[in-house]
Amino acid sequence: MVKLIHTIADHGDDVNCCAFSSSLLATCSLDKTVRLYSLSDFIELPHSPLKFHTYAVHWCCFSPSGHILASCSTDGTTVLWNPQNGQMLAVMEQPSGSPVRVCQFSPDSTCVVSGAADGTVVLWNAQSHKLYRCGSVKDGSLVACAFSPDGNFFVTGSSCGDLTVWDDKMRCLHSEKAHDLGITCCDISSQPFSDGEQGLHFFRLASCGQDCQIKIWVVSFTHRLGFELKYKSTLSGHCAPVLACAFSHNGQMLVSGSVDKSVIVYDINTENILHILTQHTRYVTTCAFAPNSHLLATGSMDKTVNIWQFDLETLAQESLGLRSKVLRKIEELRTEVKSLSSGIPDEFICPITRELMKDPVIASDGYSYEREAMENWISKKKRTSPMTNLVLSSMVLTPNRTLKMAIN
Repeated sequence: MVKLIHTIADHGDDVNCCAFSSSLLATCSLDKTVRLYSLSDFIELPHSPLKFHTYAVHWCCFSPSGHILASCSTDGTTVLWNPQNGQMLAVMEQPSGSPVRVCQFSPDSTCVVSGAADGTVVLWNAQSHKLYRCGSVKDGSLVACAFSPDGNFFVTGSSCGDLTVWDDKMRCLHSEKAHDLGITCCDISSQPFSDGEQGLHFFRLASCGQDCQIKIWVVSFTHRLGFELKYKSTLSGHCAPVLACAFSHNGQMLVSGSVDKSVIVYDINTENILHILTQHTRYVTTCAFAPNSHLLATGSMDKTVNIWQFDLETLAQESLGLRSKVLRKIEELRTEVKSLSSGIPDEFICPITRELMKDPVIASDGYSYEREAMENWISKKKRTSPMTNLVLSSMVLTPNRTLKMAIN
């Protein structure tokens, strides 16, 4: 059984990410803030919200000990915070100045990885806050990152669909096209498993993307035998792009969130669907399990974060009884998305006004905006991109006739 026990509705814009420590929940949003809540009663802490970022906050995560919180933003910074008092510990600026889309701590908390829209990936020393190593992918923005539990390697995912594996010295071990239309998120299970023969330990990697798929991979890495990434399976259930995925801390479940507004919980061993949660009214952008508990948080473009509680004793029994119900729900979701009667595609929304565009134009940053809104932005002497915060190479606005026809 899974039940909704609390809804947080404090953010003023889309919720981009949520993360747990053993005692706190952190959420971040397009509204430029990071908010902190106690897990005992879900009341916001007195020093919340945390304010520093000047543009959207894309990602937040706790160090494994829970003593440090990291957040990253379109403003090109990764910020470290003391979550207990809200004190800002460090501001680490991406060398290229590009918007930072994702950040993650290493398992031993000694390093922080930040991935940016220009494809650069930086490994920071979490104690000195100095740049340790820097690399980049060939194409696309870096939008996803996950460390192996042993810290020997980490994986990044790009908007071009590539999974890239790096060792702890920032050497590229492997790169593979995983999702044709772009990766949106990835996660590595904290629980390894053995092959039972050679004594090797393997890790499960989940990736999701714009192709509406969740793929499961098996990863092995030893300094003696090297690195190996094998595709295992594809999980079905969503009928629209999948924006988020996360393993439970015991490695038994995987949760995903999608443009179809649903949250799906899978049994990772059988790959059966356990639950479909449909309370969000817009795209589900983030999901996270709490460590050592039965809590799940999901965030959405509806500006809310839902907190769910699992009854694990009845979970196995429900997986069988809900099978037919789940299949019926999938068909209902497919019908709903095809009709497009319940929402407006996000690409039709102006990033400045957050309203349906009537006269879309393309700026030199490659993004489309409502003409009047972008002209007002430029007239106020803002020569930077509203999306990337980088200087616009040109003030010319080109009509996006294809997009206008699609909107009409």
